[in-house]
Amino acid sequence: MKKLCKLTGEKLLSGSDDLPPMNALRAFEAAGRHLNFRAAADELNVTQGAIAQQVRGLEAALGVRLFERGARGVSFTSMGHGYHQEVSEAFARLRAATLLLRPEEARVTISVTPTFASRWLIPNLSQFTALHPEIDFRILSTERVLSFHSDGIDLAVRQGRAPFGAQLDVDLLFRQSIVAVASPELVASTSLPITKSNLDQLSLLHDTHNLWPDFLKKMGVKSNAKIRRNLHFSQTSLSVEAALAGQGVALVSQFLIARDLKSGQLVQVVDGVYTGVEDFYLLARKAESRPPAVDLVRKWLMSLGDACLELSGSARMTAVASKGQ
Repeated sequence: MKKLCKLTGEKLLSGSDDLPPMNALRAFEAAGRHLNFRAAADELNVTQGAIAQQVRGLEAALGVRLFERGARGVSFTSMGHGYHQEVSEAFARLRAATLLLRPEEARVTISVTPTFASRWLIPNLSQFTALHPEIDFRILSTERVLSFHSDGIDLAVRQGRAPFGAQLDVDLLFRQSIVAVASPELVASTSLPITKSNLDQLSLLHDTHNLWPDFLKKMGVKSNAKIRRNLHFSQTSLSVEAALAGQGVALVSQFLIARDLKSGQLVQVVDGVYTGVEDFYLLARKAESRPPAVDLVRKWLMSLGDACLELSGSARMTAVASKGQ
């Protein structure tokens, strides 16, 4: 869908009530929430120029400057900040009043990475859908970070480091515990854990996180690019599939391959756990109250995450500390 070049034109402060039009207020509220005209434009699916035009028109009609413009972006004036708080509260009241007039759909949309979706969420999903068949659960699988507002996202699972922003509720879902794994057939001729020299003879399976250099350094293995064989993949799930197919050794978070380790399809080939990398967090838009369906999904995800956190915390393994720890 093409972005509209401008929001529908309305004469500011026309009529007996002297209220600005809704489009101008929407543009101002979004621009003030993001303190960024481009982000506001993306949310409202219009051009950045349309947002700027609406804000300028609102300022002219009110006779006050709402934003200070600078090379690094925009910031509120004192009057602009106070006005934005009132406008935001008014929109919140309008949304709440509207929800009272229409039945709420039991629909939840969650944004996750393709690897998280295929290796963890989908295998566990039957537990939830069996208990709550009435919920329309929608999974958006993408590496792109989506907008809660413009993309209609209720929840998201992302790797990173807190804090993620004051407008989000953030919960730790999984701590990253990276292990080196391979198919048992690939290492059948050697005892486990494999030695450094044996590791040097195997292909290393890389993903975009590029954890192998630090992992090898912490293990005291010198990387010899001339003799080491490497395969590179755009997603972690692809490196896992390559490991299952006997193509080499992959570095993967334990919780993503727990079923494969338990079934014996994969084996841990190197002692130790690589920690300190970015963890997995569950993100939700900050709100005083959420639809019951969203809260149900959130609590279910957190209960599974808590179980994994307890399991990883009690595991008797030697941590291989990452750089900086």
